[in-house]
Amino acid sequence: MAEPVNPPPLLQSRAEIHVAATPAEVYAVISDLPRSGEWSAECVGGRWIAGAPATVGAVFQGDNWRRDDVVAWAPVVRGQWSTESEIVAADPGRSFHWAMRDSAGNAQDSVWAFDIEPDGEGARLVHHFRMGRPTEGIRKIISGLDDGQRARFFAEWGEKVRGDLAETLQRIKPVIEQDA
Repeated sequence: MAEPVNPPPLLQSRAEIHVAATPAEVYAVISDLPRSGEWSAECVGGRWIAGAPATVGAVFQGDNWRRDDVVAWAPVVRGQWSTESEIVAADPGRSFHWAMRDSAGNAQDSVWAFDIEPDGEGARLVHHFRMGRPTEGIRKIISGLDDGQRARFFAEWGEKVRGDLAETLQRIKPVIEQDA
């Protein structure tokens, strides 16, 4: 019997940067999600709402804000909104990942992640995103779009995500280095 073939992810992107801090110092900042307003392109802060903070299974409610001109032609959420995410990997000094939850509280196939690797006198911080299947929110956005509009949306949304990852790293680097 042939092995099942997993379809490629719907969206996948990554960015990386060198940080003048130890992996432990990097991890101390990236796992402190309530501080994410200091570096995130959209999350302006939030709070832990379940579980021990920054541990696998903990739930974070993020407060977000998106500009009106982001993929302006598509019916995406703009202004303020909140999300819930569940920590799915928490390995101090190495990795911190969270999956977006749906309205029923289930983790979706949409994971934001930081991975840390020793790099000379500091660390290499890799920020990545992967969406295997459309989230509840993405399904709502694309439900009224035809095939061409869907392709355009995913191309433009992918560019947005790539930009957000790079912007986040540029903003978090000085925060980590100052804390170190």
